[in-house]
Amino acid sequence: MRRAAAPAPDTLTDQERRALRAGCDRVLQGHGLRTVPDLLAELAVLPADDLAPDIYGDGGAVAVLEREVRELLGKPAAVFLPSGIMAQQIALRIHADRRGRRVVAFHPTCHLEIHEDKAYQRLHGLVGRTIGDARGLLTLGDLEAVQEPLAALVFELPQREIGGRLPAWEDLVAQVGHARDRGAAVHLDGARLWEAQPFYGRPLAQIAAIFDTVYVSFYKGLGAPAGSMLLGDDDVIAEARLWRKRHGGTLFGLWPYAAAGLAGLRSRLPRMAGYVDHARAIAAALAPVEGVEVVPDPPQTNMMHLHLRTTEAAVTAGIRRLATERRVWAFGGSGSLDTPALRGLELTVGDATLGFTPDEVADVIRELLPRV
Repeated sequence: MRRAAAPAPDTLTDQERRALRAGCDRVLQGHGLRTVPDLLAELAVLPADDLAPDIYGDGGAVAVLEREVRELLGKPAAVFLPSGIMAQQIALRIHADRRGRRVVAFHPTCHLEIHEDKAYQRLHGLVGRTIGDARGLLTLGDLEAVQEPLAALVFELPQREIGGRLPAWEDLVAQVGHARDRGAAVHLDGARLWEAQPFYGRPLAQIAAIFDTVYVSFYKGLGAPAGSMLLGDDDVIAEARLWRKRHGGTLFGLWPYAAAGLAGLRSRLPRMAGYVDHARAIAAALAPVEGVEVVPDPPQTNMMHLHLRTTEAAVTAGIRRLATERRVWAFGGSGSLDTPALRGLELTVGDATLGFTPDEVADVIRELLPRV
């Protein structure tokens, strides 16, 4: 007797995920699956002077990018680093050493806490303290409840793990002032600061001005392969350059990453408000879809979280159908939420997403719900 084929598993393996993605010609998320020729074509539009090599982080494309971002954010000094993890650890180490304190505080969903294997503790001897509710924004009351002296307080704008939410400007200014009044430095995890600017409707320099140090990323919303920047006062950034070397981040040539960051900054930063508008239009198209909740609604940035009343098996089956029948790569899987009957997805709007109408996106999401 011939055996029946085994049912498809409820989750995608890495091998299956790669194979399905390779067979698709449309991508829902972000800027899509760009090839090496695509990335090189983006660099080709830069003037030759902006593509010049650096030597150990000095000169060339690195210097051009540092100057451009420094002027954009209105900070005295800037240093390019290969990764955001490196940038933030360095900033917090400097703030802690200068204040003679070891405790750094942040939201429970801070990248430093949940994605970096306690590197701030293992590499720099810092003590992390989480503040506030993991499901909500920080409040002034959360900060007032902290009685011990802090070396630094980290703000994330926007907060990725809770849907890209942002505090009101007045609340943010009050919280920063409270921390500073108690002797703590205020550091901005601005990995997605570019995406947050349309919400505040203020120049980036005005947002950056309230923080002692600011970290920005070039590979998320701006689409570079890698790279980050730390900005602050001259003496802080001079010390950060020493720490970059100690971390092994002063590579002989950083210019390929810096040039890609420069290309992304010039081409995609002007589009950011359009990404946000498209995200809000998608949320509106999803409003009548039963079993789907947009968080936050409306989106405050080009990012949103989707809470679906579905199962892991239904989501995985929908991903397979979209990839094989429509050649659309939508998501790599879903995540569990506090409520067992719900699954979570993150949708970030970028160049690729603009190729889908809001109604098309809603149709894609319907494929991930249980079939009746």
